[in-house]
Amino acid sequence: MCDMCVMNAVKDKMLSRRSFFKNFAAAGITATVASSIAAPAAMAAGHGSVEDMTHTLHPDFPTYFGESHFSTEQIFNFKEHKVNLFKYSINEHTGTHIDAPLHFSADGRSVDEIPVTDLIAPLCVINIAARAADNADTQVTPEDIKAWIAKNGEIPAHACVAMDSGWSNKVDTEGFRNFDGKAQHYPGFHIEAVKMLMEETGATSIAVDTLSLDHGISSDFASHYAWLPTGRFGIECLANLDKVPAKGATLVIGAPKYRGGTGGPARIFAMV
Repeated sequence: MCDMCVMNAVKDKMLSRRSFFKNFAAAGITATVASSIAAPAAMAAGHGSVEDMTHTLHPDFPTYFGESHFSTEQIFNFKEHKVNLFKYSINEHTGTHIDAPLHFSADGRSVDEIPVTDLIAPLCVINIAARAADNADTQVTPEDIKAWIAKNGEIPAHACVAMDSGWSNKVDTEGFRNFDGKAQHYPGFHIEAVKMLMEETGATSIAVDTLSLDHGISSDFASHYAWLPTGRFGIECLANLDKVPAKGATLVIGAPKYRGGTGGPARIFAMV
């Protein structure tokens, strides 16, 4: 298709959309989308603020393999074409992103198959930042989960249990990947903690503020292999966990919806 054809098509669509919304507003119509799903009970408590839990993605964002996994190319620019349009290339597991069950299983759910009811989750934050400051290889343990429950009550159904290790503050430094030439060093979930969450709670997702659900020096990815094949999912590189309470917030997970994906970058925010 020629450049002028693209430009004209874009303009026509923009005008069409403007007319639609103008008429919609004038008519004062209130509609209910037929495909909507009732919100989980966690929404009923009400929230007073919103916290962005997503890091800004850019070509230099740190990755597990240490190389850039995100790039952009401008196809149209406003000065020449009166429209801006970029093409981007990305590894699914870059930036703040989802690990779908398919990521570590032969036939698990792909990212588009994660139930939407699991994408709105009561957020439970387990803070191990003080320990991680002294030991980058520390992990969330069953004892940490028990301590959280003793203080905050049972972990709700469909919850996202998140590790706050303080690592989010290192995101634009070499300390985020913390590679010593042989291995990476940052916290994650211990396999026994993962088993406890699976066997004793109704949590459907776990999240970390680091590059991996497993701690950095892991060579067997035990937590990935235990958690994801059960149909649950993970979130990596979550931001701003230190700005939300240990309990009471609701996490809204904007997972990408494309067929067969093993995960993908997500826009995630917490209603507090």
